[in-house]
Amino acid sequence: MKIGLIDVDSHNYPNLPLMKLSAWHKAQGDSVEWYEPMFSGHKNKVYMSKVFSFSPDFLYNIDADQVVKGGSGYCINLVDGKEVFDKSQDAWLPTPIEHTMPDYSLYDIEDRAYGFLSRGCPRGCGFCHVAAKEGRKAYKVADLEEFYTGQKNIDILDPNILACPDWADLLEQLIRSKARVNFNQGLDIRLMTTEKAEAIAEIKTEMIHFAWDRYKDGEMILPKFEEFKRLTKLNYHKLMVYVLCNFDSTIEEDLSRIYLLRDMGYDPFVMICDKEHLPRGHKLHAIARWVNNKMAFHAIERFEDYDRRKR
Repeated sequence: MKIGLIDVDSHNYPNLPLMKLSAWHKAQGDSVEWYEPMFSGHKNKVYMSKVFSFSPDFLYNIDADQVVKGGSGYCINLVDGKEVFDKSQDAWLPTPIEHTMPDYSLYDIEDRAYGFLSRGCPRGCGFCHVAAKEGRKAYKVADLEEFYTGQKNIDILDPNILACPDWADLLEQLIRSKARVNFNQGLDIRLMTTEKAEAIAEIKTEMIHFAWDRYKDGEMILPKFEEFKRLTKLNYHKLMVYVLCNFDSTIEEDLSRIYLLRDMGYDPFVMICDKEHLPRGHKLHAIARWVNNKMAFHAIERFEDYDRRKR
């Protein structure tokens, strides 16, 4: 068969399902390539994978016997102004393909592995679709060897690995790998314990991401942040905290979280909820530009000074 692949979101971050589809089809003896409307010619099957609902769809004509669309981006619909996860759509790969070693050559990746050790999350946050897609319980889905073959770097994509009952085994696998690990999606600081922090400290970390989604959680999680830093002795170069804005907080509360995190030695990163519908020129756009541009953020201490200079 002649197989074509379309990464609907872009090529800025590797699409894991497409890498697995590529590997599986190549193992069957099929030819696989990126689909280019003017140059690829006729295909027996073309896969379109979309992660984000806000990504514009692929609008060009596709010359193929069969076109298969899949991924979370095709399963999220706007109903009465709210995003709803449509379980009738294809969000998952068939089991044999899901457990296939990714074809890293698809993105010319030579020394980095990507994958999930666990799925699901007990939180059920209103801005997140993990619970609807994967369930409100974290559970192990793979061992590291399923997507790791000795690369120097690993991106762990788990939504809430610390909520998984097998967290100790999974962290131990990362320790034994001796690879530089990037916890990409954020560790749940609310579930942090001394035992978990000590295990994480043994991992050769590239970056650890946390999240402070709701301002009202500050009283509970700030001591957790302080204790984690004390136990691991990691500096802000390896400790990033996603700060969710435009969900249930004011501008003043957003800035307060940003300043608190910086003072504690964490590197904040602004994530704007429903960014595509935020009015142009909104103050949050300027705050995000300041915080997420690390040269500007470390050179200018207060947002007011940054905003004044830009004006």
